[in-house]
Amino acid sequence: MDLLLHTCCAPCSAAIIEWLMKNDVRPVLYYFNPNIYPLEEYHIRKSECTRYAQTLGLEIVDGDYSHEKWLKDIRGLENEPERGKRCLQCFKVRLLATSRLASERHLGYFATTLASSRWKSLEQIAEAGHWAASQFEGVEFLEKNWRKDGLSERRRALLAENGFYNQQYCGCEFSIPKKNGDL
Repeated sequence: MDLLLHTCCAPCSAAIIEWLMKNDVRPVLYYFNPNIYPLEEYHIRKSECTRYAQTLGLEIVDGDYSHEKWLKDIRGLENEPERGKRCLQCFKVRLLATSRLASERHLGYFATTLASSRWKSLEQIAEAGHWAASQFEGVEFLEKNWRKDGLSERRRALLAENGFYNQQYCGCEFSIPKKNGDL
């Protein structure tokens, strides 16, 4: 199976990549996350994904960081709660780019590590993934709940083994946890 794997961060990606490789799938990784804010956070997460991909000898494709374009794509949804309409639109933006790259590279399938986060809606990810796949002929979205079959536990183990940077929010400025006293 030829698979393009949209990666959001090393902690969410490691167990999925390991599972794919154990199942004879050598994914091409795609780091496309224009939602991540601030830029320093983006670079830290990208560096961790790249470092891990290199240790495994996997190709990683760096998507464009266009945070301003992403802000335009989600305009009007800034005050939506987590798992609300903003998240669905964000998934659509990122998975459409992933589907496009899969099509351009003649990879028949794509998947995303977003489906490993307990903070994200699997239904929204599936909706965005299948919609993105429908935009390009010859590309299918591999829908999988990456939280099951021991993958959440393996994620924690790989996080510790590799000393990954472990972020405390999804990436966008609208999901940054508020500190006590902040309004």
